[in-house]
Amino acid sequence: MLRLNDRSNLSHADVVLFGLGYATLIFTVIYYITGLHAEFRAGFAIEDGPVEWGTAVCLFLSSLVLLRNAVALRGRGALAVGLTALYALAFFFAAGEEISWGYRLFDREAPAFFAENNAQGETNLHNLVVGDVKLVKTVFGGGLTVVILLYLLVLPLIYGRIAVLRRIVDRLAIPVADTRHMILALAATVVILAVQMMTKWESYEFVFSLLTVSIFLRPRNAAQVT
Repeated sequence: MLRLNDRSNLSHADVVLFGLGYATLIFTVIYYITGLHAEFRAGFAIEDGPVEWGTAVCLFLSSLVLLRNAVALRGRGALAVGLTALYALAFFFAAGEEISWGYRLFDREAPAFFAENNAQGETNLHNLVVGDVKLVKTVFGGGLTVVILLYLLVLPLIYGRIAVLRRIVDRLAIPVADTRHMILALAATVVILAVQMMTKWESYEFVFSLLTVSIFLRPRNAAQVT
């Protein structure tokens, strides 16, 4: 029988991260069942609001944790260090994209290219429109969501079962989620599928960013990737 190597005691960081995650889901459900959809869109999940900025901060923290892990992996060889640094760069990029690289923060106008080719006139790549193709739907949409769910819910289940896969994952220095991460990811998925509000995905993204910080700090395969 598969047994996940979860820790019974949450770290201080996890207490904060999981508290914020479950609180976000509870508030999202409350806004939905009370019919305060407009208030949710204009307040809790507003552009440049607390949830979006929380997501950007957590993605940036994830990048920093991965950089720390890369330094710790110096004895494991160039591949593990290089890949972990690459993961860190990807999360730094995601953090910048989340806040349009600070252009809204400093009230700066987007360059002409983005003003003409970005669906929201912002300085980011995920809202670009190439021809009739919106990258937010094709590259950063449903396909990415499936990949994230495979990472959070499927990989932890098969990591301990398939020796070849386990060796590949550890060789690629991929942090693996543990039971506590899977439970929150599943709860978030159920909530997001159940509620019908336009900006509900802001809550989902925030929970994911909280999860990545926790996973990278203390993954199931910590001995191999940190």
